[in-house]
Amino acid sequence: MEEITLNITEYGYIPDGKPSQDGETPARVTAVYKDRYEIICSYGTGLAALKKSSYYTGEESFPTTGDFVLINWEPEGDSRIIRTLTRKTFFARLDPSSAGHWEQLVAANFDYVFIMQSLNHDFNPRRLERYLTLAWQSGARPVVVLTKADLEEDYMQKLQEAAAIARTVDVIAVSAKTGYGLEYLQPYMEPGKTIVFLGSSGVGKSSLVNALAGQDIMAVNSIREDDSKGRHTTTHRQLIMLPCGAMIIDTPGMRELGMWDVTDGLGETFSDVEQYFTQCRFSDCRHQNEPGCRVKAALENGELSQERWKSYLKLKKEARYTASREVYLKNQQMKAKGRSRTEKQKRKNSGAYR
Repeated sequence: MEEITLNITEYGYIPDGKPSQDGETPARVTAVYKDRYEIICSYGTGLAALKKSSYYTGEESFPTTGDFVLINWEPEGDSRIIRTLTRKTFFARLDPSSAGHWEQLVAANFDYVFIMQSLNHDFNPRRLERYLTLAWQSGARPVVVLTKADLEEDYMQKLQEAAAIARTVDVIAVSAKTGYGLEYLQPYMEPGKTIVFLGSSGVGKSSLVNALAGQDIMAVNSIREDDSKGRHTTTHRQLIMLPCGAMIIDTPGMRELGMWDVTDGLGETFSDVEQYFTQCRFSDCRHQNEPGCRVKAALENGELSQERWKSYLKLKKEARYTASREVYLKNQQMKAKGRSRTEKQKRKNSGAYR
């Protein structure tokens, strides 16, 4: 069989300079299917499974779409993922199936986050704040993309409202159907760069992928006319290489996003709120009934809206809860890793490893 050679650096891989063991090959995860992973490396594409002694003992972080990993390549079967390499960015939310107890990684190693809302029925300022907070926390640069401009005759008010919330973030109105506004996305479509798409089902993520690719590479479902909600066209996270050399990680529709660690993200998204904190008379001001509270004054004179302040407090409360949960879970994970290493050493000393 003729060997296919791919340049993994075209998929954003940057060697870290560390020596690799014989038989180890860098690869990128392009899709996740429960306990199997679709990968691409210098040998081509294929499926891979995890090395159980590394991943199921807590020593390695489970890969997600966009991760760079080291593998043992198997041309005739499943390759084996040995290690997850250090992530430069990652997007996480509370796992909806864990009752708020665990983190779910959505994507890793991307440069931009396209936060997508449609200009007809999907536009939601409070949800936009939540997406922005998590996007800033990821370490990548957010971009707000308002889709379906062809379905809204006058969308300037929504555009201005989104711009007021996004502040320093670009807000771009587009139509995948007519091509309107797509030229403003081109500066982000650089070879080797990765963009993650985030938005509710029916917002038009798959349509935008097809429009940017210039061909139909993703299935597009119709949406209900009464509320513009659609079915989940994308059923799993997948990385797609566009003809221009940029990559897109498309995700299943996520209408609700639970806060995980958003310490930095809140400060970026709500910098207009937090700017008042340093202007209060007392450094430990709780922004309630204390004298000289700058936040209270801003609320009274209209500089800061009640809606914006309430939204900040809500997300801040969520962040405090998940921060305490995260500390607890990390401590539990560290204990589990310690036990795993101890048990492994015992087996090694007893001759269980040959």
